[in-house]
Amino acid sequence: MKKSINQSLLSYILNGISIFALLLTAFWLFAYSSISGQLSEANEERYSLTYNANRFMNGSAYLTNEVRAFAATGDQVHYDNYWNEINNLKNRDLGVAAMQEIGITDQEQAMIDEMSALSNALVPLEEEAMKEVQEGKNQAAIDYVYGEEYSTAIAKINELKEQFLNDLDARTKTEVERLLRMEEIIKVGMVTAMIIVAVIQIASMLITRWRVLRPVIAVRDQMGEISKGNLSADFSLESNTSEIGMLVESIHETKRELKTYINDIDFKLAQMAKGNMDLKIDKNYRGEFLPIQRAMDQILNALNISLAKIHVTARQVSEESNRLSSGAQVLSSGTVKQAAAVQELSASIQEISGQVDRTSRDAENARQCFAEAAGQLSICDQKMADLTSAIEDISKASNQIGGIIKTIEDISFQTNILALNAAVEAARAGEAGKGFAIVAGEVQNLANKSTASAKDIAELIENSMRLVNYGTTLSADTTEALTAAVSSSHRSTEMIERIADSALQQAESIRQIGQGMEQISEVVQINASTAEESAMSAEELQNRAGELQESIQQFQLRK
Repeated sequence: MKKSINQSLLSYILNGISIFALLLTAFWLFAYSSISGQLSEANEERYSLTYNANRFMNGSAYLTNEVRAFAATGDQVHYDNYWNEINNLKNRDLGVAAMQEIGITDQEQAMIDEMSALSNALVPLEEEAMKEVQEGKNQAAIDYVYGEEYSTAIAKINELKEQFLNDLDARTKTEVERLLRMEEIIKVGMVTAMIIVAVIQIASMLITRWRVLRPVIAVRDQMGEISKGNLSADFSLESNTSEIGMLVESIHETKRELKTYINDIDFKLAQMAKGNMDLKIDKNYRGEFLPIQRAMDQILNALNISLAKIHVTARQVSEESNRLSSGAQVLSSGTVKQAAAVQELSASIQEISGQVDRTSRDAENARQCFAEAAGQLSICDQKMADLTSAIEDISKASNQIGGIIKTIEDISFQTNILALNAAVEAARAGEAGKGFAIVAGEVQNLANKSTASAKDIAELIENSMRLVNYGTTLSADTTEALTAAVSSSHRSTEMIERIADSALQQAESIRQIGQGMEQISEVVQINASTAEESAMSAEELQNRAGELQESIQQFQLRK
């Protein structure tokens, strides 16, 4: 196997260099931050020193200007401003204190002390000049503050001021320039470290792509082909001692092993397909393929045992099917004859059933007719009862009419008597009673007519009474005869109903017998069909048993 550096070691080296460059970048960033802080602080100190130096110097110049202005003008304001600076503002002292706090060199301190000494030496002259002004001796005061001694000291102080400012500015400028140079160096270092990081990352990316991603993609594609069952796909990567190379070698080994197993399984299955069961799984499978080896061995053993049993069973089935075929033929013949007999019996029962049905229908019709007749007789019986009652009512009414006629006869008799009495009284009355006599005559005539009519009505009523009595007797006889007829009709109806019920029961029984015979006929026909099918199946089974024996004999089994 070809030697090659491991991807992990190469990755460690590149990552180590990258981490070192990142740490270096972090160091330069920290240094840049520190230098930036120092530079800001140096610029601030430079500004503060310059400001406070000018404050110190301006304080001295302010005193000089105020004392000269006071000597020249005698204005009290200048006097007050002078002493306000001395006693309150104290810009010279504050400026020196601020510079000392920030930090100054010994040389610079010596120059400050010298300027302070010169300024302090001028104080007596200034006080004397202000005293002269207060005494009104302005010219003497001017001589003090503009004299040679005062001017010489002021010139010396200004010379020292200029030298102090130049030295201070040069010193602080040198420090700022030094820090700026360091800042530029740190920037160059930062850019260099970042370039190194970028180069390392690009190199790492390219190396990773070339030595890791490209082989991994090839391995992925190859594994995809393997997952599809394609073990003959081209795989151009060569194995080496690196991790990817070892992975490639394992893929090659996997393909070789799979091809070996597949070829062996293909050969065994091809032999089994040809009927050769006298095989052994002699190839040593490894790992997860051991269950396949055991399963194939178990399949071969099970097939040998099963096929041997099938061979014996096929022979037994063939023998039994022969006997079954013979018995099925006999059974089929007997069943066919039985089905024919049952069909004839079923036809006879159906004919009897039809006759009984017709008898049942006739009995039902007769029952309905008798029921209707009994109903009509009952109605006639009721009507005769009503007629008898009516005739009795007529007889009662006739009796009442007889009483009324008797009353009419009595009224007619009384009317005749009254008419006679009226005629007698009219006769007695003579000429005055003629009209009344005529009325009495008409009343008598009316009474006679009423009597005659009452006799005629009485004769008619007597005739009606005789007829009513005869009708009553006839109605009673008719009612008795109808009652007897109704009673006989009820008994006849009951007998007809019993006959109809019996006929219906017989028809239902015959129908059930017919249904039972139909079911028996169907069962017999099914049995006949089943027997024929069984005979055919037995014959077919015999043929298939022979074919099975022929098929089993094609397999070469283990001894």
